[in-house]
Amino acid sequence: MFPVLETERLTLREIKEEDAPTIFDCFSIDEVIRFYGQEPLRDIAQAKQLVEFFATNYKEKRGIRWGIELKGTHSLIGTVGFNGWIPKHKRAEIGYEIHPKYWRKGYTTEAVLKVLSYGFEVMELTRIGAVVFLENGASNKLLTKVGFQKEGILRDYMYQNDKAHDTYVYSLLRK
Repeated sequence: MFPVLETERLTLREIKEEDAPTIFDCFSIDEVIRFYGQEPLRDIAQAKQLVEFFATNYKEKRGIRWGIELKGTHSLIGTVGFNGWIPKHKRAEIGYEIHPKYWRKGYTTEAVLKVLSYGFEVMELTRIGAVVFLENGASNKLLTKVGFQKEGILRDYMYQNDKAHDTYVYSLLRK
């Protein structure tokens, strides 16, 4: 059963096929995915494929992605979760995005803190990593604020719009 997580203002829940329109709304905005390593979604069918990708990753224990929902609503404002989950080695990488109309309200930090806690306490992860474009100031600031340490630069690590980009690699270890 997919875990539902609660914070003061948010419900983190399974992303379902009926969420495809809000997934499309978020992932089709250049401003949201410009540091994501993928192109904007062009149609709802791609959003449905992304929802299925999240579900398959969870079933196959390769990742877990929650939809971020404001309490009292039934619509997603973004997603948060783990990619590259390797249970044997007790590690995963965190990723997240949120619709621009919800930026700078602390929602991403709130969701990330809850997911980090779940990762360490329930999934028994030892290491949570993050890979972030050098130019992504907001994400670099968030990770530092919640305790991640910058480990270095991965040169030409991710492609966006057919151009290679350097990324920072971060980690947070279970205390």
